[in-house]
This record gives sequence, structure tokens and C-alpha cells, in this order.
Amino acid sequence: MLHEQIKLEIKEAMLAKEQTRLDVLRGLSSAFTNELIAKGRKPQELLPDAEALAVIMRSVKQRKDSIEQFLAGGRADLANEEEAQLAYLVRYMPELLSREEVMKVAEAKKIELGIIDSTKKGMLMSALMKDLKGKADGVMVKEVVDALFN
Repeated sequence: MLHEQIKLEIKEAMLAKEQTRLDVLRGLSSAFTNELIAKGRKPQELLPDAEALAVIMRSVKQRKDSIEQFLAGGRADLANEEEAQLAYLVRYMPELLSREEVMKVAEAKKIELGIIDSTKKGMLMSALMKDLKGKADGVMVKEVVDALFN
């Protein structure tokens, strides 16, 4: 389980004195606990992998947004810190589908749903995001859907 793995790696990072890694892992552990409490469960419980992965994905998205904001604000030093933390988070993410693989799935889903014009683009996007949750980047899925109707 991801949650157990994170707990073990916190101890490893402490012993190895890897501060950035330790900060990331502690942040994840805290986010896992917050997720448990938000769902009305006990903080001592372990988060199932699917829910833990959702928390990690949110954290990755937050880091990417922060990097973008820091770079726009001329704070490369803070962006570099976020990138270092992002590198640790990405290790826990499953490998995402390539653009070509997403395109194949999107084309098949478009045919399956019988969508012939762009007025049903939202329906296709919704169906794809449901099918590809955790398997593909949402921004890329949107770009693929847009490309299908151009």
C-alpha cells in the first residue's frame, strides 16, 4: 500500500538526512490523514491505494501550478524548490498514457458514443476522463478531444 510505503520512507529519509524528500513525504502523510478525516474515517487508518493516488495527483498538480506561478513572478529559486519536490512525488505516480494512446482511446470512445460533431465534445470529454482517471493527464485529454474536432 502506498500509505504504508510513505510511512516507511519517512524513516529512511530521516536517517539519510534528505530534507527535501522528508518534507515531501511528511506533506503526503499529512495529506493522507486529512483525506481520511474528510471522509469521516479515523486518522490511524490507512488510505487505500486509489485514494492515496488521488491525493498524490492533487499534490503533483499543486506543485506544477506553484512552479508556473513562481516562474511568472520571477522567483526561480522557489520554482527550483518546487521542482525538486515534484521529482519525488512523480515517483509514486503510475506511468501515464502517451498522447497516441489517449488519441486511440478517444477515437474509439467517440465512435462508441456516436459523436459526430463538436456539440457533444463535453460528453466525450466527461466519458474519457472517467475512463482515463489516473491514467492520463487531463490537459492532454482536452487537447486530444479538441484535435478530434478540428
